[in-house]
Amino acid sequence: MSAAQLLNPKAESRRRGEALSVNIAAGEGLQDVLKSNLGPLGTIKMLVDGSGQIKLTKDGNVLLREMQIQNPTAVMIARAATAQDDICGDGTTSVVLLVGELLKQANRYIAEGLHPRIITDGFEIGKTEALTFLDSFKLPKEVDRELLLSVARTSLSTKLNATLASKLTPDIVDAVLAIYQAPAKPDLHMVEIMKMQHRTASETQLIRGLALDHGVRHPDMPSRVENAYILTLNVSLEYEKTEINSSFFYSSAEQRDKLVDSERRFVDAKLKKIVELKKQLCGNDPKKGFVLINQKGIDLLSLDVLAKNGIMALRRAKRRNMERLQLVCGGISQNSVDDLTPDILGWAGLVYEQQLGEEKYTFVEEVKDPKSVTLMIKGPNQHTITQITDAVRDGLRSVYNMIVDKSVVPGAGAFQVACAAHLKSDAFAKTVKGKAKWGVEAFADALLIIPKTLAANAGLDIQDALAALQDEVSEGNTVGLDLTTGQPMDPELEGVYDSFRVLRNCVASSASIASNLLLCDELLKARHMGRQGGPGPGMDGPQPGME
Repeated sequence: MSAAQLLNPKAESRRRGEALSVNIAAGEGLQDVLKSNLGPLGTIKMLVDGSGQIKLTKDGNVLLREMQIQNPTAVMIARAATAQDDICGDGTTSVVLLVGELLKQANRYIAEGLHPRIITDGFEIGKTEALTFLDSFKLPKEVDRELLLSVARTSLSTKLNATLASKLTPDIVDAVLAIYQAPAKPDLHMVEIMKMQHRTASETQLIRGLALDHGVRHPDMPSRVENAYILTLNVSLEYEKTEINSSFFYSSAEQRDKLVDSERRFVDAKLKKIVELKKQLCGNDPKKGFVLINQKGIDLLSLDVLAKNGIMALRRAKRRNMERLQLVCGGISQNSVDDLTPDILGWAGLVYEQQLGEEKYTFVEEVKDPKSVTLMIKGPNQHTITQITDAVRDGLRSVYNMIVDKSVVPGAGAFQVACAAHLKSDAFAKTVKGKAKWGVEAFADALLIIPKTLAANAGLDIQDALAALQDEVSEGNTVGLDLTTGQPMDPELEGVYDSFRVLRNCVASSASIASNLLLCDELLKARHMGRQGGPGPGMDGPQPGME
């Protein structure tokens, strides 16, 4: 900073005002980019990278992660919004809209001479009261499939078209309910998402079992087995290579044949035990089947022996699939064939192989009590598959949130309109003293950006829709915006619900980000700031007050 700047307070004030304007403009600019995505009638963005790869999406999280953002203020807002998605699974676009609107509303008062610190004090009061109001506004609910269907449908409708969202909703709810063991929280890692470029997106389906991305390796093996006992092994059924360099010397063909025979007998002894277990359980009953899934290799001669005994065998299964098999079918994976007994086997009602193009898949279905399930996402191209995958993840998280929170919040802008009316009501306004009340008023006005944007994206008149909602709320009704008619509706009757934790984090993080940006009055070029907090160039070590 020059001596002239220090001696000229007007220049100093102007420079700080310019920095604040840059922050506010960045927040409003990012808001303008994402506002058209909000809600079920929002539009789609196309992302194109330098190599020509294309992604179509309306998911705010994907957009903010993939977009090239250069403005440092916008980067900060984007990082905070994507952190919201990591924590709650949704609400990214809402955070960006709310931060942008908070800055826009604050700018109105700053232009009239109000100091940013006064506004941020009002934001803090408004945030605290909004979170308290949210606790009283939420609807405590028990876990119920119909309610979960409404929650998942609300989430998916904002990411996909209505037809596809309706098709996927029951699959997502059933997937979470299949792995949910009350009172423990559901582990969403137990829902495996597989992608298959095949046919149409509407054929995406829930498999109450497992889909393996490989098939049998012998033409004579059965490709469909019913009432199957499933043996999971981690045993090599082929010639083993030694771990160190070694060699065998023989002086005649006889000696070589003996060596080969002894190696073969070693593998055959293992196969014999597997075949004996199969005969013990199945006998000659054609209604019973036997499936061997091995994590290691099975050579051609061994495959031939298994095929002759009617055993369906898969080799070199992925470790991830082997772990899931035990959760799906039961049974215990074996590292040796010495102690094979019926109680270590799993069971599945149907195991079948399906060929799609050049790829083979094996499906394990009709299991008794699956603790892991598979969502098979299908689509005609990579764009569709990626879009569905992102939406499914958000849908799973919305169901998870409801199960954990045991509560939901009326959606379609109902909370924002009710909360804004509460913050402006005489009962609360009288408790806020001094200039901070202007910050509270700015916070209340900013909340209305959500119903306003929903109305705008639906092609409705914003002022008419908002006035109708506010009239209903003033009469004590809880209403959201019907996007087809533009009239107020009861979100509980329509089954439109938002996640409690998403809204809570959205309000809290948005107010904090906006306050920090308003109090930031200067942009300075810094030295390289290491992630580990180590000393930068020219520093001998950590300075006082730095960590």
